[in-house]
Amino acid sequence: MVDKTLIICPSWVGDMVMAQSLFKAIKLRYPHTTIEVLAPQWSYSLTARMPEISDRIPMSLKHGEFGLSERRQLAKKLKTENYERCFVLPNSWKSALIPFLAKIPKRIGWRGEWRYGLLNDIRVLDKQRYPLMVERYIALAYEQESSLPALRPSLVTEADNVQNALANYALSLDKPILVLCPGAEFGPSKRWPEEYYATLSNHYLEKNWQVWIFGSAKDSEVAQKIQAQTHNQAIDLTGRTSLGDAIDLMSLAKLVVTNDSGLMHIAAALSVPLVALYGSTSPGFTPPLSDQVKIVKENISCSPCFKRTCPLGHHQCMRNLSVDTALQSAHSLVSA
Repeated sequence: MVDKTLIICPSWVGDMVMAQSLFKAIKLRYPHTTIEVLAPQWSYSLTARMPEISDRIPMSLKHGEFGLSERRQLAKKLKTENYERCFVLPNSWKSALIPFLAKIPKRIGWRGEWRYGLLNDIRVLDKQRYPLMVERYIALAYEQESSLPALRPSLVTEADNVQNALANYALSLDKPILVLCPGAEFGPSKRWPEEYYATLSNHYLEKNWQVWIFGSAKDSEVAQKIQAQTHNQAIDLTGRTSLGDAIDLMSLAKLVVTNDSGLMHIAAALSVPLVALYGSTSPGFTPPLSDQVKIVKENISCSPCFKRTCPLGHHQCMRNLSVDTALQSAHSLVSA
């Protein structure tokens, strides 16, 4: 008998990366199950690098969109797939609606927005027991109060695509690669100043490294400012690469320096040496999960505030985080 598991996936890149730890846990507990994910289209190239996943179902609804008729249609289709269980990772009420309408026998998730009835294996979160988001994902695969295995995301790369991406973006491997991820989808409060990134870049350019800048099209303005301050020696790839290409190219880096972002979690899951810069957020909930990480954070009274923009207008949590401090952390990981 075929055993099938459905996952209702989160909408953010970093959360999707951390969710791979749950996929690994499911495979440990149900070795013969096949895992399928209901996920946004953008995540396909990311989940394709997770060997635990067998198939992907497109979620056409945008983040926050209700779309009752679309949810009913999708549930009707999923009902024919005979899933044994469904894990609902977002905490919203509407995210639990599709597996309920699809009559999946076991529907598992945290209580979230009062989802009694929609979920029939509902968990009440003990934040002290599970302080990390990745622990909260893994815990869903086990009975309550069970001890949890230590599982980390570990993305795989596609060798053929690595070579294709190098050719498509006219990149080479003749020098060590510093990757910068200066953006943050959540908001500017999480961004290290671009002039600091430029100073860091110039340090490595003088040592005959090359600098690649990754991010979405929204990060292009920041990337261009960094590029201008490096006399256009840094290579701006923001808004140009697919997520799959970014994963494969980032795997080639000798060092990654990044804000707290989805790309930070991708770098950690690739096990490349990583300097993670924190200001308005905290590594106490969603740290990069790797042994090759140095977390850099200044302890000031107003941090972490978890705001999109600095509510006090000074952004000292990031501005006080000096280039020298970041370089010291980088040098402890990789010799320049």
